Amino acid sequence: MAAERLKDHSQESRTFSIRAVIAFVLVIMLMGGLIGRYYYLQVTEHSKYASLSDKNRVQLQPVAPTRGLIYDANGVLLADNRPSYSVTVLKEQMRDLDGTLLKLREIIDISDRQVERFRKRLRQRRRPFETVPVKFRLTQEEIARIFVNYHRLPGVQVEADLIRYYPYGKSLVHALGYVGRINQRELQKVDATNYADTHYIGKLGIEKYYEEMLHGSVGFQQVETNARGRVMKVLESSPPVPGQDLELHLDMRLQRITEKLVEGRRASVVAIDPKTGGIKALVSTPGYDPNLFVTGISNTDYAALRESEDLPLFNRALRGRYPPASTVKPIIALAAMDSGTVSPAYTVHDPGFYTLTRGGRRYRDWKRYGHGKVNLDLALAQSCDTWFYSVGHKMGIDPMSDYLGRFGFGQVTSLDLPEALPAILPSRQWKKATRKRPWYPGDSINLSIGQGFLVATPLQLATATAVIANRGKWVRPTMLKGIRSVDANGEPVLIPPDISEARPLPADIEVNNPAYWDHIIDGMASVMHGPRGTARKSAQGAQYRIAGKTGTAQVVGIKQDEKYDAEALEERHRDHALFVAFAPIDDPKIALAVIVENGGGGSSTAAPVARQVMDAYLLGLDPTTADRAIYEDLEIALQ
Repeated sequence: MAAERLKDHSQESRTFSIRAVIAFVLVIMLMGGLIGRYYYLQVTEHSKYASLSDKNRVQLQPVAPTRGLIYDANGVLLADNRPSYSVTVLKEQMRDLDGTLLKLREIIDISDRQVERFRKRLRQRRRPFETVPVKFRLTQEEIARIFVNYHRLPGVQVEADLIRYYPYGKSLVHALGYVGRINQRELQKVDATNYADTHYIGKLGIEKYYEEMLHGSVGFQQVETNARGRVMKVLESSPPVPGQDLELHLDMRLQRITEKLVEGRRASVVAIDPKTGGIKALVSTPGYDPNLFVTGISNTDYAALRESEDLPLFNRALRGRYPPASTVKPIIALAAMDSGTVSPAYTVHDPGFYTLTRGGRRYRDWKRYGHGKVNLDLALAQSCDTWFYSVGHKMGIDPMSDYLGRFGFGQVTSLDLPEALPAILPSRQWKKATRKRPWYPGDSINLSIGQGFLVATPLQLATATAVIANRGKWVRPTMLKGIRSVDANGEPVLIPPDISEARPLPADIEVNNPAYWDHIIDGMASVMHGPRGTARKSAQGAQYRIAGKTGTAQVVGIKQDEKYDAEALEERHRDHALFVAFAPIDDPKIALAVIVENGGGGSSTAAPVARQVMDAYLLGLDPTTADRAIYEDLEIALQ
């Protein structure tokens, strides 16, 4: 039997002591490490981590300014801001974005297109903890459904926002333009800081041109948030500066009346105050509802607008390029006299045509067998083509192009209509550069009656008519009348627009003999009030004297010996009807241009519209309602 080993208590005591010392040292080392780390974090790096902590707790949020309002000259509100509710998503508060979207779509109706747009906006998000809208313009029922299901929708919330609203819809879209959701390309062109919380920007028209004034300046607020990013309280705020309110020259009453007069037609009317250049009406029909574009138009609605044969998206008043036809004859006549080509007493014999050479091609007058002996007054009153063929041939292209340019053709002279086109003012140099051909005498023949290469916009025709009304004095066509503000006493004031950086206007037209203006204006008066004037029916019963000029622009050509038969042509191939006028002659208060596409003769279609627009502005009549009988008695066709 082996001997039993006795325990060595002294050895066990030494081992325990060593282990205790090692454990104590380890504890001391760990405590030292913790104390050192604590000191490092709380003392050495205190400032750094205090700042990071504040960033987690305190957020600096931008506050979008309220967009400025737009009024007409009589204080009628044209562009408003209205509250709208949207359902938004805060990505940082959700674990399953796709799952949350599915739940949300079970609660309210959200289309695939809306989801697609949401994902695009989410990718373009500019900063963390920024909510992204999924659906705009929630109904009260939809808001209630979301509130009831908040517990199932982490990161989803309903937000109130002010969005643009246009009370008159399509009546003003081609004059005001509209705002829409700001995109990445537009964001790169503006101060990104100032647009930090802005979702909308001017896309067209006044809304686009005066975007800087209307937008205002962004504000900021410091808010305390919880761990989930929700705002607990506002610590400090710097309020935004609202956008400026604008007042336009536009007369909404006149705008609505004018629109009704051409309703159902492809037409445009521009009316200007010759004294100020203020645009009183700018109509292009058909139009479209700009409210559809504010928060994003559906594919179906946009396709319907884009594919319409009537081109409702097209701004005819500013971008429509039409042969001005006989409406430029007063300017051609002035050019012929002032350039010394002919005297005011110049007459021609009109057999119904004009030839450059004996037996050569016949340039037909609109009246098949001619007007007989024709002087300047009858040439304008009856719109005799042969008289203008003759002076155009004698004068040649250079004076005609020069004088037409002095009246604003071939250029943009307006202040705040960014979509306006210069159209085309032909010249020798222009034809050589664009057509690689010289200018021929036949080109001058065509130009003398406003056909051929010359095209103009309704805005240019109205502007040129205003210059005639002012006997050569230029005024700049403009929409903005002033900025609404208050003075030191709190009284409302209107601050005129700053046009110091606007493009220069053409010089005032100085003619060699002021009497030339009398000849031109008297001839335009004969159009309306003369016994043989082409628009004399439209002036019947007028309480003021009108100076006007009719025009009929060909859409399709006809052979030399053919007779124009409107009934044999498709409606869209028929002539355009044009008319320009100003009134009263002795103290012009309105100048306007009317174009009715495929409307036939200017005297039968466009001139009656112009007469009624002038009556509405000068006399306060409304030919679309109770005053209609006045024009029926005068046998003026209401369009």
